[in-house]
Amino acid sequence: MNPKSIPSSQLLDALRWRYATKAFDPNRKIPADTWSALEESLVLSPSSFGLQPYRFLVINDLATRERLLPHAWGQRQVVDASHFVVFAARTSVTEAEIDTFIARIARTRGVTPESLASYRGMMTGMLLSEGFKPLVPHWTARQAYIALGNLLTSAALLGIDACPMEGFVPAEFDQVLALPAQGLASVVCCALGYRHADDKYAVAPKVRFPKSELVKQL
Repeated sequence: MNPKSIPSSQLLDALRWRYATKAFDPNRKIPADTWSALEESLVLSPSSFGLQPYRFLVINDLATRERLLPHAWGQRQVVDASHFVVFAARTSVTEAEIDTFIARIARTRGVTPESLASYRGMMTGMLLSEGFKPLVPHWTARQAYIALGNLLTSAALLGIDACPMEGFVPAEFDQVLALPAQGLASVVCCALGYRHADDKYAVAPKVRFPKSELVKQL
């Protein structure tokens, strides 16, 4: 079933409305059904091979957010936003993880794992090669950023404010969240909720270079 398209103007209005929210209203919470849809947008994000080499940590516990705050340069979005997500990427890829993914494809699509041997070979040939192993953390981080972009656009279309955040100390976040033991490392964060009435950036003109400079037709 093809989804019903929205007018292009609706998409652009949502993207022009969104901005990196600096001040959230701590008293407003995202409704449960809306948040569920945003979580699903993360699950539905594309990734290389479809492998999804990341986890999305939704930090609901306020005490944990308070522990993270000093490692995020004191940015209040961490504690004031309705929801705070840490994008954690795999630090390595194993053959077992690839086989688990192959098994899931087989179950979902009603085929045998053996019929996916060439696809498995492509993944193992690239991801498990000695030359690629040092690059794995960079590759998995890029996959996480694709999911971040999907989340930001989805939030804008649903009228939810968001702020992507690279201003934090990953090593400290990793320790607070016990990520190394899980084979994960934090790469980026996103605070989501509703803008505070006093956030001056909400009315600041959006600054972008013109399309003629950024988009080249070849």
